Amino acid sequence: MNLTPEQWAMGAAAGTLIGFSKTGMPGVGILVVPMLAHAFGGRASVGLMLPMLIFGDVFAVAWYRHHARWDRIGRLLPWVAVGMGAGAWLLYVLGEQHAHKDQMNVIIGWLVLAMLGVHLARLRWGEQLTPHSRVGAAAVGTGAGFTTTASNAAGPIMALYMQSMGFRKQEFMGTTAWYFLIVNVAKLPVFYLLSLATPDRPLITGASLLVDLAMLPVIVAGALTGKWFLPRVRQSAFDGLVLVLSGIAALQLALG
Repeated sequence: MNLTPEQWAMGAAAGTLIGFSKTGMPGVGILVVPMLAHAFGGRASVGLMLPMLIFGDVFAVAWYRHHARWDRIGRLLPWVAVGMGAGAWLLYVLGEQHAHKDQMNVIIGWLVLAMLGVHLARLRWGEQLTPHSRVGAAAVGTGAGFTTTASNAAGPIMALYMQSMGFRKQEFMGTTAWYFLIVNVAKLPVFYLLSLATPDRPLITGASLLVDLAMLPVIVAGALTGKWFLPRVRQSAFDGLVLVLSGIAALQLALG
């Protein structure tokens, strides 16, 4: 994979933000999705981003592993698997098509905008939206599984679910860390099989894995920075900036 200087720069910025989001500021992760889609194309970016996310998940689990609520994770996983199946089907169908324009760019743009809408709704009507029932958990799990498989953008849905549990800060980080590590590792064989099924438009290749490996130092730097930075920044100001930048990037993708 021969990258342009812009792609290297965007990849490094994305890696830094992934590490940062996994250990200190979960909300910033939504910005990475449209960034990579813009730089690499929607389909390629989905496969490129996954190993980077797993690197970041490992650091998050290392720091917060003792604080997970496994009962809540177990409640979601069967429904996440259903959503992952739907997301994998979409990636397969689009991989079989040979349109001139990468349709994943548009889909990722609209999914990110939808996730930003979920985030804003959570801020405004959090208590009314929290999914306490089994039906709510099923909807969250299915939606998160589909979104994370199709675009790696399930963060806002999971934030809504975790908020409904009334977790303390450490429990929130630990449960989220383990959840995303499990789900992202489970996506690896799915993406590999999809790459075999659509060899003209693979999600993961040897070249993309080399790029992921090259991004490991910046992911580590981002993770260390996030751990240090979290207690030192006003959350509301930071989240506002992330929402604005993510919205602009997602609109650019969605509208082409």
